[in-house]
Amino acid sequence: MTAGLSGVEEKAAPPTAPRITRFVVLGDSLSEGVGDRVGDAWRGWAALLAEGLAGEHGQVAFSNLSSSGAQSRDVAETQLPAALALRPQLASVVVGVNDTLRRTFDIGLLARRLDRVCAELTATGTVLLTACLPDPGRMLGLPAPLARPLARRQRAVNAVTHELSARYGAVHLHLDAPAWTDDRTLWSADRLHPGERGHRTIAAAFHALLRERGLAHGAAPSREPRQPPPTRADAVVWLATAGTAWVVRRCGDLLPQLLALAATEVRYSATGTRDRLDARADHALAQALAATMRA
Repeated sequence: MTAGLSGVEEKAAPPTAPRITRFVVLGDSLSEGVGDRVGDAWRGWAALLAEGLAGEHGQVAFSNLSSSGAQSRDVAETQLPAALALRPQLASVVVGVNDTLRRTFDIGLLARRLDRVCAELTATGTVLLTACLPDPGRMLGLPAPLARPLARRQRAVNAVTHELSARYGAVHLHLDAPAWTDDRTLWSADRLHPGERGHRTIAAAFHALLRERGLAHGAAPSREPRQPPPTRADAVVWLATAGTAWVVRRCGDLLPQLLALAATEVRYSATGTRDRLDARADHALAQALAATMRA
């Protein structure tokens, strides 16, 4: 109680309730945090970013719904309903690489699924975080006939991501840019997931973009890792052991088709008509984007 100018005691103003930012993460192993292990669990860029969203008088309610191996179908059918129930102010949607590693890859289906995810989240006022990603064939250093079909697929996924990010006003990172893909200190031994430095760099980059929009109020995540980056020997060991098992798990149903796609690449390259394959992919992408515009 305090005394005013009239001598009458006045009640002190109640303390301001802390601002709560609800941040929900949808996606696959990249968002799960694979490559950035702390103790017995993955941490990752999303958890690091969450620490810097709230200022001194704020709080963050952080929910990570992502899961290793998730495809666009998993995000649309399972993760999206759970995310909507949490009514987030921020939601990251980063997915697509696992779709490219499946025999059933369909850029039209992926585009419609991601369009629905983005539309339903933004309809509730959620701000989206998105990212385009490097193609796995290039990161793994696969031979050109194997890498090119995967590269076409990832380019299509990234084109869809770019289009939807612009349409829904997302905070977007270009993780397929050479500054990311050529810096091996950012990547773990598996060459497909960021290491600690990479996760920290992603978190800091998103934080900077969110601060520009007035959506990040705390300190930016440190970019400096506590663990040394993997060596080339680490990468060789991973590829010779766990890497083989990973490839079989992730694209076991794709391998027969991928070999057929590689044979097609060789045949078209030999006749100088490989641009026809690019044209087919571009046509499928154009149809996929047009379908989302009509939805």
